[in-house]
Amino acid sequence: MGEYQIFIVEDDPWYGEILAYHLALNPDYKVSRFETGMDCLSNLSLRPDLITIDFSLPDMKGDELYKKIRDVNSTVPVIIISAQEEVSVAVNLLKMGVSDYLVKDEATKDLLWNSIIRIRENQSLKKEVEHLREELGQKYSFQKTIIGQSENLKKVFSMMEKAVKANINVSITGETGTGKEVVAKAIHYNSDRKKKNFVAVNMAAIPKELIESELFGYEKGAFTGAVARKAGKFEEANGGTIFLDEIAELDLSLQSKLLRVLQEREVERVGGNEKVKLDVRLIVATHKNLADEVKKGHFREDLYFRVMGLPVELPPLRERGNDILILAKHFADEFAKENKLGTIQFTKEAKEKLLKYHFPGNVRELKAVIDLSVVLCENNEIKAADISFTSTKKDDLFIPEHKTLRQHSCDIVKHYLKKNNNDVVATAKALDIGKSTIYKMIQEGELSFD
Repeated sequence: MGEYQIFIVEDDPWYGEILAYHLALNPDYKVSRFETGMDCLSNLSLRPDLITIDFSLPDMKGDELYKKIRDVNSTVPVIIISAQEEVSVAVNLLKMGVSDYLVKDEATKDLLWNSIIRIRENQSLKKEVEHLREELGQKYSFQKTIIGQSENLKKVFSMMEKAVKANINVSITGETGTGKEVVAKAIHYNSDRKKKNFVAVNMAAIPKELIESELFGYEKGAFTGAVARKAGKFEEANGGTIFLDEIAELDLSLQSKLLRVLQEREVERVGGNEKVKLDVRLIVATHKNLADEVKKGHFREDLYFRVMGLPVELPPLRERGNDILILAKHFADEFAKENKLGTIQFTKEAKEKLLKYHFPGNVRELKAVIDLSVVLCENNEIKAADISFTSTKKDDLFIPEHKTLRQHSCDIVKHYLKKNNNDVVATAKALDIGKSTIYKMIQEGELSFD
């Protein structure tokens, strides 16, 4: 971990020396002693990693020194050591934010040692979380997250850049499968809120009777089953971003409550009276036209103007031209890498077939199509015949959602068994695999004769 600098502020030279000697047993610790609060304050430019303070110093009390330290360095952990066990003083100091409160006795040295270990572990964990958030920010850089070079996509990037620079609500519209949540995450992880939580809520997936408690939280005893207080999604997102997907599905009776939370910037848990202040960035998404929903009386006009903010419209895949081929190559390489299949190429005919298709399921459908094509192709080359699009006919080979290579293989064998009236020999010949492979799949429960 490297050198860890500790300040000991203790007016009793003998006791201070004991603590310093005990801590110096750890070769990573660099210990400096000070006998007054002013001595400590004048050396804060050395940026200590931790400070221990005797509560009763000759020039100021421990709580006063703690406040002055906080004014200079708001993150350094502080441990208060007192000659008397005063519960009210300890509680107040802990509420103020001190990391620990220890009483001077025979066990103080060991308690201090253990307290510093805990604090260091917490500091290390916070740094790790920060590092992960930084990595997330890099992962969600616009060009890495939303792949393509079309003019329509460049307009999206332009709006996203504006969204990152200003703390304004954002509304994302687009057909299903265009990547609305991906865009919301990219905006969050590139904004100054990236070190705080991104909380996604699918409004269409939560039963009407549970949405209020899910969004705003509840107090113990608020309803049957509420055995303890629970923070809602808005509280979880405090300081960060809340993403309300399919906002148009929110019931009219709850739209007024959401409007009040957004206007007052505070939330009141179900069954409680305490108001919790909020600092949350709101991003909403819908595949519907909210203006039309307002005209139909399905969405409140005042809430519409509150959530609309900066509009980001995602183009359907069919309007993105060669982005289809760029994404197809990306998905093929990604799937091949996961399954250790090597580099995948596309024939000219395969590319033409992809460009001619209208992709009603957008990017999500393209990924499913390409995953299956990689499984079906031979010699790592995708031909036009390897590309199968989603069909509503039950007898056609369907395009499943993202699956493992083994699951894709089972789906293909199942399709050919049905096509060949459960003739294992004909199926094995058509797929150029051994009969034993099919029998083994049946024996292990992966296949069955329908």
